[in-house]
Amino acid sequence: MNTNQLSKRLAMVARFVPKNTVLADIGSDHAYLPCYLMNKGVIQRAIAGEVVKGPFESAKRNVQANGFADRIEVRLANGLLAIENADEVETVTIAGMGGTLITSILKAGKERLLHVKRIIAQPNLHAIAIRQWAIENGFHLVDEEILEEDGKIYEILVLERGSAEYSPTDLLLGPILRQKSSPVFRAKWERETREWVRVLEALDKAEQTNEIRLKKQSIQTNYDLVRKVLAE
Repeated sequence: MNTNQLSKRLAMVARFVPKNTVLADIGSDHAYLPCYLMNKGVIQRAIAGEVVKGPFESAKRNVQANGFADRIEVRLANGLLAIENADEVETVTIAGMGGTLITSILKAGKERLLHVKRIIAQPNLHAIAIRQWAIENGFHLVDEEILEEDGKIYEILVLERGSAEYSPTDLLLGPILRQKSSPVFRAKWERETREWVRVLEALDKAEQTNEIRLKKQSIQTNYDLVRKVLAE
């Protein structure tokens, strides 16, 4: 992967970045995504935010090597603290983290989203946390994708401002992914339900404390929701 050839999952993220937008790529790592989008003429300018010194330095080198130092600013900052209101960022990308971490970043930096129209999140797991954050903070899902790369399954959530109501099933599986019901989507949830069966069997052998009973109930509820969708 480099600034001209992205991984499959990042290429999918790039597909959802609007033309001529001002981008903030949070956790930008090597700044591959903003450099790629600039090379393709998609974005006006970008902020590449990185909290770790090594990837921050790597991102700066990549931006300079591509000749974009005047249009992509690399900033060493934690999460959305990389964004200033004066930047007038319209699109935020956050990729390659867990859904819980992405949600905590969005919560901690909510005031930095003043001008943001679209958030593109690529959680490695627990996408439900991002969907829940969206409906609680004036965003809704306009698209979702799911893909497999190197044996791992990734979801991509595209959020824009607006309100929506989602059922527990839609929060868990994704309302748009559920409608598309792609082979990768079905494979992911077949895998998840098999794992839940294994966990439930293990919990049945444990001492039946209140905590264990609640955990079993939660897993069984999700299992039932997913099996119903897969049977459709």
